[in-house]
Formats: sequence, structure tokens, C-alpha cells
Amino acid sequence: QVQVVESGGGLVQPGGSLRLSCTASGIIFNIYAMGWYRQAPGKQRELVARIIIGGSTNYADSVKGRFTISRDGAKNTVYLQMNSLKPEDTAVYYCNANVKGDNWGQGTLVTVSS
Repeated sequence: QVQVVESGGGLVQPGGSLRLSCTASGIIFNIYAMGWYRQAPGKQRELVARIIIGGSTNYADSVKGRFTISRDGAKNTVYLQMNSLKPEDTAVYYCNANVKGDNWGQGTLVTVSS
């Protein structure tokens, strides 16, 4: 069983920054990838950024140059540094750990508003 726990959401003004954290625990010795997805009201869940363990990273076009995903392997933790935030970044952000399938966290709300 895999547990995924996110933290770090909140309210920020446009142009501001936030850092999200996500830790995976449990049976994760075959973890393939970890990533961040988001779902805005009335929209489908979409990929924000993903890191393949020992491989590449992927970003949505809408966040390239503003968001950075990183990983601390010793802590089984991934971070999402979000800079130059825009109102359209407002969403619930979900962490995903791919370990023989998708394992999701409970989500953390990010609100970008003045």
C-alpha cells in the first residue's frame, strides 16, 4: 500500500510564489514516477509536472519557465516550486506516485487572487 501526502497550498497574490511538497510512503521500492496534477473548477484534471525516477521531467506548456519540479530521493519527496503565479493557476493540486499504478494524495488548494 502506498500513501501520498501533499502540503503547501494556500492563498497568494498574482506574481507570488508557493512551494508544494509531496511525500510517498509505504511499499514504494518500485516507484516509477512522481508528479503534480491540478484540477480547476469545471475542468478536467491535468498534468502540471512529472519527474520520472532516474529519468526526465515533463511540464505542461502553461507552466514552463515558471514552475520547477524537484525530488529528494532519500525522503521520497517531490517539490513543486511555483513562481510568477497567475489567477489561472488556481486549482486543487494533487500529487501522484506511480507505483504499479496511480496513487493519489488528497489534494491541496492553491488560490491565486488579489
